[in-house]
Amino acid sequence: MGSPTSGSKRKKTTEKGLRMAATVKEMDGSQGFDAVVVCTSNAAQEAYWQERLEATRGQAAKAGAVIVAVHEDWAADGAGNGLGTLYAYTKAKAKAALQGADLDAVLASGGTVGIYHTAGKGTRLAPLPGAENNNKPGVKLPSLVEIAPGVTSELTILEAVVRQTGCYAPHRAGRCSVFWGDQIFVPAAGHLPSGSHHADILAQMGPMPSEEEWTLKGLDKYGLITVNDAGEAAQVEKVSFETANKLLASFGTVTSVGPSLGSFSLSHEMLAALLDEFKSEIAGKQAKMDSDPHFWMPLTLAKDAYVSVMITKDETAEAAGAHHDRMQAFRAKLPGTRGVFGAIDVGEGCYWWDYGQLKLYLTNNVLAMKDTEEAAALRDYLKIPDGGTQASELGAGVALAGGSIVLASKIGSGSVNNTIASHVTTGECNANGCMLINVTARKIHANNCIVYNVVDDSEDGLVLPDGAVVTNVFMESGDKLVQTSSVTTDGGKVFKSRLSANPYSFNDVYKMNQDTDVRAAYAKGAAAHAALAATIG
Repeated sequence: MGSPTSGSKRKKTTEKGLRMAATVKEMDGSQGFDAVVVCTSNAAQEAYWQERLEATRGQAAKAGAVIVAVHEDWAADGAGNGLGTLYAYTKAKAKAALQGADLDAVLASGGTVGIYHTAGKGTRLAPLPGAENNNKPGVKLPSLVEIAPGVTSELTILEAVVRQTGCYAPHRAGRCSVFWGDQIFVPAAGHLPSGSHHADILAQMGPMPSEEEWTLKGLDKYGLITVNDAGEAAQVEKVSFETANKLLASFGTVTSVGPSLGSFSLSHEMLAALLDEFKSEIAGKQAKMDSDPHFWMPLTLAKDAYVSVMITKDETAEAAGAHHDRMQAFRAKLPGTRGVFGAIDVGEGCYWWDYGQLKLYLTNNVLAMKDTEEAAALRDYLKIPDGGTQASELGAGVALAGGSIVLASKIGSGSVNNTIASHVTTGECNANGCMLINVTARKIHANNCIVYNVVDDSEDGLVLPDGAVVTNVFMESGDKLVQTSSVTTDGGKVFKSRLSANPYSFNDVYKMNQDTDVRAAYAKGAAAHAALAATIG
């Protein structure tokens, strides 16, 4: 089979396909937020992302963007994404001032700020985050970015999210936007504007369904946004049709409803008001509040409805009632120039490229080799050229087939079928149905495998069982750990269990890397790759 990137016939282009392709073409790194704030897990990751996102400006964040990486030094249980957003902005504002940038002034003058949360172990993506020394947002995708003149690296998941979401920036003057860093989506509705409400949230909206449709669509499994005939929105938890109607009894006529994406934006007035309202919690760094249950729900639900929900979350009625009173008093003080809470529709039939689980990481990367409109859009997004080969040296006998994508690689001989290879250096590669990312080995023999960040200097090379996942973890000391799994293993279910072939559990590796300087560890890995590559003809 020939590569779909090299002229094979595709079914007739549809109107939706053309529309989605046009939306993807906007996602090229040329537009974005005036300031990009990244909230990381520790000081070492903060230093890495400050340097990295500055290096890739124009390819992820827009050229000229102010980059501000911070880390969340909070109580052990974390701040939650509500207080965590406010704390990230507070820290970023202070750090940006040292760079000569005033984030408050950026927003007040109609500029834009994007905040990206990256916390979490990434258990279901294991063992890949461990191979990045716990730098989960640094997991690589098959796409090249230039990080220094003439030096390329893979686009990271975080950079991919920054590039994609930056398209909302031109439609959000004077607003602070908040995103999470493990999935890309192409909105079927295009990039719709914000501004009519102090806060708004991305959601996949549709008409209010019947009880039967509610169940068929599985709406009881999602946090939902509902909009009434006045254009105001409310947040409800994962509830049945009957419960939703009870909770919304005083809300008015529901005109549309849909699953929330969680990502929200705030007017600069509301951001300032939230920072003032929660200044004692921000200073104390002990409390934990998430945006859905602690901001949007008490702002939009009646008190009895809110309390009834929070009781199911092990909150006392007294505490829930007091928090509802607090947020309603907060609401009353907001300027009346806008609505309070609105929904920004992403449309039905979006493309969703989620990388938060190993099986989805595999599925949504091999998609790029398929012969569909969505696959073509993904290749365009990843900037994979027609033909699927970029910046690579392939021996005369190397056979490429099955839509294979080969980037920044040097392969002496062999057969590469239905395989993604990025930064692969090997004398011989016989791979079928694989993802090979940052691999240096004398030989590679693999079927349906993921090989990630691996240096193997054995004479026989990598000879892998079908469906294997193989990673290396380069420590600051220069030591190298080999951690394996399989493409059918859910890392979240075995995270604390040591798999028989591994010296440590994925959780052990996580603990070993909690204080790792990722830049130093990456340098050790790069040196190991370079040393072996120099010996491979």
